[in-house]
Amino acid sequence: MAVARIRRGEIIAIPTDTLYCLIADPFNLSAVSRVYRAKSRPTDRSLPMFVASIDQAAEMAQHLPSNFYLLAHRYWPGPLSMIVEAGGSVPLKATGNTRRLSLRQPKSAIAVALLAEMGTPLIATSANISGHSTCWTAAETSLALGDSVSLIFEAETAESAPHVGTVLLDDSLIIDPPGAPPMPVADFPFPAVRTATTIDLTTPAWRMIREGVVSEEELREFLGE
Repeated sequence: MAVARIRRGEIIAIPTDTLYCLIADPFNLSAVSRVYRAKSRPTDRSLPMFVASIDQAAEMAQHLPSNFYLLAHRYWPGPLSMIVEAGGSVPLKATGNTRRLSLRQPKSAIAVALLAEMGTPLIATSANISGHSTCWTAAETSLALGDSVSLIFEAETAESAPHVGTVLLDDSLIIDPPGAPPMPVADFPFPAVRTATTIDLTTPAWRMIREGVVSEEELREFLGE
């Protein structure tokens, strides 16, 4: 079961509204270490996280600028990640000792269900080896990350996945507790060319880190710049 594995400190991989992501518990330091090792990610780089709401994001952060709330109300849930100052409840290790944190509220049903069952934010970093190409499918994720990931959800078309798709490395789609309903259907068609935009709000003037679905021009227009 997906949530049970996350609670045990394991890593799972899921399709999201943007790309395949590795999901883990940011409050489990063993899980944090496993994510860094799995991706060969430098440990001085923060691990991005999914949140269930703006309020949950505010609990994970401090000194949030007004632009954060304007942008979150406009683009969440959706493909905009915002880098903010991490609050005291966030393990320093998960921020790469930077005390900075990238947060996003996802739209994909699988991610939303996991967040609801866990009741806490989740590490949600791209499913790939750092510096290598992003994984867009379950097969690519399995090939790239192998035994580092204990469970991989495979996205399918809406027609061939009446419930949620298939699991590549396990035979159960049920999240705990036993008797819980099946995972919701992922958003289809799977947007293989979509990536989330990432901006940094820890500087006096926000700056673009990675331009994706939401363009810099659109953000500046929305903020009246």
